[in-house]
Amino acid sequence: MPHPDGPAVTVTRETRDVEALIIGSGLSGIGAAITLRQAGVRDLVLIEKADDLGGTWRDNTYPGCACDVPSALYSYSFAPNPEWTRAFAGQPEIRAYLHSTAATYGISPLIRFGTEATRAQWDPHEARWHVETTRDRYTARLLIAAAGPWHEPLLPEIPGLAGFPGEVFHSSRWRHDHDLTGARVAVVGSGASAVQFVPAIQPRVGRLHLFQRTAQWVLPKPDHHVPRAERWLMRRFPAAQQALRNAEYGAMEALGVGFRHPSLLRAVQKLGSLHLRTTVKDPRLRRALTPDYTLGCKRLLLSSTYYPALTRPNVTVHPTAVEAVDGGRVIGADGSVADVDTIILGTGFHILDMPVAQRVFDADGASLDDHWKGSPDAYLGTTVSGFPNAFILLGPHLGTGHSSAYMVLEAQLDYLAGAVRHFRSSGWTSMNVRPEVQAAFNAEVQQALPSTVYNAGGCSSYYLDGNGRNSFSWPWSTGRMRRRLARFDPEAYDTTT
Repeated sequence: MPHPDGPAVTVTRETRDVEALIIGSGLSGIGAAITLRQAGVRDLVLIEKADDLGGTWRDNTYPGCACDVPSALYSYSFAPNPEWTRAFAGQPEIRAYLHSTAATYGISPLIRFGTEATRAQWDPHEARWHVETTRDRYTARLLIAAAGPWHEPLLPEIPGLAGFPGEVFHSSRWRHDHDLTGARVAVVGSGASAVQFVPAIQPRVGRLHLFQRTAQWVLPKPDHHVPRAERWLMRRFPAAQQALRNAEYGAMEALGVGFRHPSLLRAVQKLGSLHLRTTVKDPRLRRALTPDYTLGCKRLLLSSTYYPALTRPNVTVHPTAVEAVDGGRVIGADGSVADVDTIILGTGFHILDMPVAQRVFDADGASLDDHWKGSPDAYLGTTVSGFPNAFILLGPHLGTGHSSAYMVLEAQLDYLAGAVRHFRSSGWTSMNVRPEVQAAFNAEVQQALPSTVYNAGGCSSYYLDGNGRNSFSWPWSTGRMRRRLARFDPEAYDTTT
């Protein structure tokens, strides 16, 4: 060990040159790696800050965690899974599916775990990305940001929360070592995660106080166990599974028509009202749980157990935001008070202010965040002017309220494959989407959004960014998305060779 007064020890970190570097090893990163390999890119690496792959399906382990998209649709089309045991798969099965897919396609050995990207900057002279991580340095010709929008928990700024004497945790950082048996629990938030974990913990806790700022539309979830005979059929006859996938896709696209024409959602909204009416008999509680906006304006939720759980004697619904925490008391904006020993935050994620945008820089040192100024923007949700050779997966403008993230992702992967093949065959060293092309696409999206339920539904949702603009939603069908991204358009880019 060196003497404390001796010369400082310099730690030299390795710099590795690769053709492509992918940030993140969730469903986007794994899909991107498979796509790049198939496009001829052999020298690539995925960097992952955690010690395992899986992204949001690694992080979210809360009780009851499951998909709200049918299992047959929640998978890569090129890697169907006939072994789903439920119509809506649970978190352990989805995580296992991502593991098996990464192993089958030879992606697992390419992942560098415990390696967090801290800064990535474009060097125009070398036409490469310089990437700093918590371990090594990299230079890469291609950079793929696959960290995803459902990754970094959104922690509310509640006065007094830091001084709460009990346990506080976000649903995506579930404290499995904290026994909830008999506990007095406050749940802050009533979104997709809370709708799943509240029914799971309600029978165990002593008291549960749900602080609901906004009532949600919740439809019954047609979930069921998949019998062994059906799974055998899916294994034996892959066409049967493809037929199921096509049928589920068609049903969800039919629902999507209503998202673009909100008046058509009345019938679906009546189903939501009926579900609430038949499961919640108390008129006062029913009023508190009745939304005042059009179904689809916020993320559509599915559960057949949420409403029944809220009717149990040990549950109190506070139809109000949390104003403050005072010692062991949670105080609502309406003056209601709950004495608790545990606070669970079901407050969602940094959807549009993704942390990765603060770590990716252009040639002049301006970050994606600096460019966006609170309103994320990308051509076809994928490339950003000023950031050559970089691709964002599940980026702005591509979100839908009715379909699977895999449908969006695979449309982007088709575009990525076309771009990379063209890049390599044309001998380009850089490709930068032209600013006027990006601006025209954004104007097209913004012109189409006002008539959709996302903008016209009468609510405030995570679809709207800090400037009040919808930077999340795709205002057309996923069929149109797939057609639009199916062909790479080189004329949209300034290139160098």
